[in-house]
Amino acid sequence: MKKKDGWRQAMDAGSCQAWHRLRVICAAALSSCRGGLAALAIGLLPGGARAEFGINLQPPATIIARQIDDLHTTILWICAVILVVVFLPLVYALIRFRRSRGAQASTFHDNTPLEIVWTIIPVVILVAMAWPATETVLAMKDTSAADMTVKVTGHQWKWEYEYLARDGTPEGSEPVRFFSNLATPREQIGNQADKGEHYLLEVDNPLVVPTGKKIRVVLTAADVIHSWWVPAFGVKQDAIPGFIRDTWFKVDEPGTYRGQCAELCGVNHGYMPVVVKAVPPAEFDAWMAEQKAQRAIAKAAAAKTYTLAQLKDQGEKLYATNCAACHQPNGKGLPGAFPALDGSKVATGPVDGHLDVVLHGRPGTAMQAFGKQLSDLEIAAILTYERNAWGNRAGDVVQPAMVAARRNAGAVASAPASN
Repeated sequence: MKKKDGWRQAMDAGSCQAWHRLRVICAAALSSCRGGLAALAIGLLPGGARAEFGINLQPPATIIARQIDDLHTTILWICAVILVVVFLPLVYALIRFRRSRGAQASTFHDNTPLEIVWTIIPVVILVAMAWPATETVLAMKDTSAADMTVKVTGHQWKWEYEYLARDGTPEGSEPVRFFSNLATPREQIGNQADKGEHYLLEVDNPLVVPTGKKIRVVLTAADVIHSWWVPAFGVKQDAIPGFIRDTWFKVDEPGTYRGQCAELCGVNHGYMPVVVKAVPPAEFDAWMAEQKAQRAIAKAAAAKTYTLAQLKDQGEKLYATNCAACHQPNGKGLPGAFPALDGSKVATGPVDGHLDVVLHGRPGTAMQAFGKQLSDLEIAAILTYERNAWGNRAGDVVQPAMVAARRNAGAVASAPASN
């Protein structure tokens, strides 16, 4: 029988398949090594440079974020070394000690010293990873000695901010409080206009904090579970109805930092951004004084009487911010999900009934109670707009005093009876 030329001709079909599988394994291992080393190289770049790749952490803006970033880089280094140390000998062994079908396997016995070594080494590696990780987690949970406390409440689909205390002193019976709503124009969301730079990451009222101060954030939710997340701060904390969770951050540099709700919370979950504006302490003091002054102005404005045109103009803007996501800008709603306001019995019926729905919501539906979210003037403007927009021609002018009267009537009705 003629001797076959070369080892390739000597391989049978089974050996060919085995060789093919070996090539696939080697290619995959090489690809993994390349990908891991590429990720490692990008991870070690300065923050500004690596941000262009879009596959790494955001440049850290707080000490906690820097610790997380350092921990991430350290563990990435360890994993890269393990990848090389494990896969290169594995690939070498697959190629160097490959045998054809029918070869006699080598026999060997246990090696206790070697087994001890390869047990101790992983333990040392795990400790090296766990030690800084534990320090970072403990630092993340240390909310003591805060310079300021802010309460954050998640709503579908907005954030409520309330400044509770500063330098250990409570803000009083009427702390600065406001809601933060998505400010991206509906035209961009509906693809009727070009997307802006901060598409779905812009709000009407950002959380304003001073730089260089430890801010304690206490979180809860009014309806479903939300999650307050600002990547540059290294902060992500769930907001759970009926529970209070807390976290903290201290921003080093002035700037605007953006995040999102990171817990699926309903149909408009993607329309719930987080925006934090960090300013120097002196600028924050001026901002806080301005907020308190505006609150006094708002109280005085609620006592005035307004024309239909004035209320309708203001109501259109407020409707776009608070109502259009569900009832739609054209008032047609979303069939089967959110009712239409154009031609509805609520928006064209008695004013008191319309007020009750807006003030107290409708339990069991997505209709929120806006009584604690909006002022008397804002609710009056929205109702006036809804009753006189689109095809509605009620002709009503809902004044702030009417809202206040209905609000007080509801409070009296819900109060417990005296003995």
